[in-house]
Amino acid sequence: MPQPAPRLRRRSSSVSRPDDPVLTVDGLDVTVPGGAHAVRGVSFTLGRGESVGLVGESGSGKSLTCRSVLGVLPTGCAVSGGRITLGAGATDSAAELTSFTRKQWDAVRGRRVGAVFQDPASYLNPSLTVGRQLVEQLRVGRGLGRAEAHARSVELFTAVGLHRPEEVFHQYPHELSGGMLQRVLIAIAVSCAPELLIADEATTALDVVIQAEILELLQRLRAEQGLALLLVTHDLAVVAESCDRVIVMYAGEIVEDGPTAEVLAAPAHPYTEALLRVASIGEWGRRTLDIIPGRPPRTGAELPGCRFADRCAHTVARCREAPVAPYPLDSGHRARCLRPAGLLGASPGPVTAPAAAPVPRGATA
Repeated sequence: MPQPAPRLRRRSSSVSRPDDPVLTVDGLDVTVPGGAHAVRGVSFTLGRGESVGLVGESGSGKSLTCRSVLGVLPTGCAVSGGRITLGAGATDSAAELTSFTRKQWDAVRGRRVGAVFQDPASYLNPSLTVGRQLVEQLRVGRGLGRAEAHARSVELFTAVGLHRPEEVFHQYPHELSGGMLQRVLIAIAVSCAPELLIADEATTALDVVIQAEILELLQRLRAEQGLALLLVTHDLAVVAESCDRVIVMYAGEIVEDGPTAEVLAAPAHPYTEALLRVASIGEWGRRTLDIIPGRPPRTGAELPGCRFADRCAHTVARCREAPVAPYPLDSGHRARCLRPAGLLGASPGPVTAPAAAPVPRGATA
């Protein structure tokens, strides 16, 4: 009878507390080559053991936000404003990351903050076995001896669901499937028991069965380690099943955020409603797919009002006149829109999702 996978080492507390966030992003601005703003005024917190989904179209600023937290922005991009604070851990003090030197980053990345990306093969050295790469991480990050690091590597490979872990230990990346490589990368990412794990499109290139297994693994890591999880995805079904809260980004700004169930059931911003309409399958017999008309503004475009105004069916003159601030709704739900705020006169009220059909697995925004 097969033995259950060993549990990963549990932290002292896995309870999310608003007054004890793992990550606080406050007014983050990111510029791209040429000085244009690609991320504007992004603010959110992430508590211990909490899972937050970051969604939006390609180019909305999701990955730049995550790479800012990791300190690995592409060449020419820079954090031009705001603060990113990593909360105090069991043995570490709080850290303001935007002022870090490279040496300081080396003490954070892989130790306090882990990351998993879309194409795991591109983040592994093809000339080294995956076991050796994990051993090196354990020896550098946790100071383990060679034999202890080998034993811990096999334990980690077992914990992330790799069959015959001793055999996998001696294999090279090209000998493993995409799902196996993603599990290897997750094992490396959590090997030093980080407080925060960033998963940037980590399941996008996987088939739905492997995708479900990886998501289940990430949820188990949250429960066992008290990991805070920041999940970047286009898949609204993944968000619905895996995230406590959701943040919707458009053209570099957060346009809506709040508890996942509430935001997906009753979106308060027209862009969120449009994403749900596009993702929902609806009638299987239809021959046309819903789209969001128009296109996002170019990166760095300076617009006086709502950045979604040119694509929104509810736009009035006031939407274009001045920036729209996030408006607080119930239960920590906010939307950067004048309609739910009741500021458009005879407003029809918040936009509601079509029907109440669940978002199907595999539906993407």
